[in-house]
Amino acid sequence: MTSCASVATINLIFKHSFSQNSESSRFDFNVDLELPSTGLTAIYGHSGCGKTTLLRCIAGLNTPEKGRVRFREQIWQSEQICLPANKRPIGYVFQEASLFDFLTAKQNLEFAIKRADTRHTKLDYKSIIDVLGIEHILCKYPSQLSGGEKQRVAIARALLIQPSLLLMDEPLASLDPARKQEILPYLKALKHAFNTPILYVTHSLQEVAQLADHLVIMAKGKAVASGQVTELFSQLDLPLQLEQDSSAILEGVITEKDEKWHLMKFQFQGGALWLKDCGQALNSQVRVSIQARDVSITLAEHQDSSIVNRLAVTVVDIAKNIDPSMALVRLQTGDSYLLARLTLRSVDQLKLQIGQSIWAQIKSAALLS
Repeated sequence: MTSCASVATINLIFKHSFSQNSESSRFDFNVDLELPSTGLTAIYGHSGCGKTTLLRCIAGLNTPEKGRVRFREQIWQSEQICLPANKRPIGYVFQEASLFDFLTAKQNLEFAIKRADTRHTKLDYKSIIDVLGIEHILCKYPSQLSGGEKQRVAIARALLIQPSLLLMDEPLASLDPARKQEILPYLKALKHAFNTPILYVTHSLQEVAQLADHLVIMAKGKAVASGQVTELFSQLDLPLQLEQDSSAILEGVITEKDEKWHLMKFQFQGGALWLKDCGQALNSQVRVSIQARDVSITLAEHQDSSIVNRLAVTVVDIAKNIDPSMALVRLQTGDSYLLARLTLRSVDQLKLQIGQSIWAQIKSAALLS
């Protein structure tokens, strides 16, 4: 797994065996991670893989047989010490907002302020309210709020205790698709507005693609990969590529506008793409997702094509897909990577080989931020 070079890290070691009704249902939890203590780290995996268990161990809500938690230079848990949950400087956001029904949104926040660690007052009340857009609902009771509004209040409450680390356990899982889309921009704003590191559990690749800087992939109680999200999304030997909507992520800058055709130029490490102009300002830092099914291959550049975005690329890996008729091809352009989902017949007919120089045609790209 990729290691974080900075000394400002979060170090986690947990080992525990969970036995249920039979030996066959035993769950071995075994994690050894070094994570960045900045930005948003997504912890991704399917149900039952140990994502929530990991958060609960960090929070001190579960006590594993063996555990070590070091946050930057602070030891929260080791063989000699185990801080109780209420002594760990964390904020915790659950799947359900869990607000006090008999208090208004503002009173829920005031309750958190009374519990705040006043030695480390970093986050300003008004700034939190403004970033999460909840000023207009502070006088309402939870029963009067939508699911997305309640969750935004819960996030504000977690931040107002002045945590050193924010844990978020599938905070969008209980929301319908419309409410998820409503709250995602606030989560993006939150990440950029404050320096509080976030560990974010999810089973949604869309949330990972839009929010994460770093990614941990979990399976069967173990962390099978850890690294920059842009790197892991394009690796062929990881569970992500078993998904039908497997994609690559590119990060870059808007450098040009074409007002006549309502397009904007996205420049990244390895090339440039023309995208629909969604109103981003020039020099904006943005992230783009390109699904493998939207990338086709040609051996030479086809300029007489309706596909505008064409990139010179090199084949770096070819792997069979979960579908026996398909293959995933990893392509490199500069320091960036793309994926193409092709039929095995196409791979054979084009005689694709690792190291071969070819052209990728990008049929569609989704702006994520």
